[in-house]
Amino acid sequence: PILAAILIWKVTLGVVIEYRNYVPPDFGSDFLRGREPYFWGAYGWAFYVHLAAGPPSLILGTMLVSDRFRRRAPAWHRRLGRVQTVCVLLLLTPSGLWMAYYAETGAVAAAGLGSLAIATAASVALGWRSAVRRRLAEHRRWMWRTFLLLCSAVVIRMLGGLATVAAFDAPWLYPFSTWASWLTPLLVFESPRFLNPRQNGSGAVSGL
Repeated sequence: PILAAILIWKVTLGVVIEYRNYVPPDFGSDFLRGREPYFWGAYGWAFYVHLAAGPPSLILGTMLVSDRFRRRAPAWHRRLGRVQTVCVLLLLTPSGLWMAYYAETGAVAAAGLGSLAIATAASVALGWRSAVRRRLAEHRRWMWRTFLLLCSAVVIRMLGGLATVAAFDAPWLYPFSTWASWLTPLLVFESPRFLNPRQNGSGAVSGL
């Protein structure tokens, strides 16, 4: 689990380093190539909001799913949980939905990214509701789902990196990745082995 957290932080740092191509926008960079005609407007606002909200939400996620952090600093766990909920619902999801419409490879990728944004918002909202109702086991499961959905940003970059190393390029790769990056972790999490603590030894919601 600690190695997984380090990997997530490392990939997130790599994403943040790429921001040098976005401020000011470099339309020769991979992600912004071809986006200049519609960038100056609502898309640009959504893009920068997403850049600002994404890494903090992911870093907060690695802290909030940690049982150790929750036990040692319960008050901070609650405070940061509220911050993450607001960040996802008011910043990350709306900007992600807007950007999904402009997915470079078409409707399949747009649907994958849009579905991801909606699923993330639903998970964090249900996790917040469970916490308010003091259903703590349910709350932890929903927040683990939220965390896995946020980690899709890491998974999709790992898939792209593997494809680059393998010199593999296909038109369907990115659309496939937009779905596989979040559906695969969720399917693993929802499997009986992860949901049943007796089978897992520590349970699906054991912390980092």
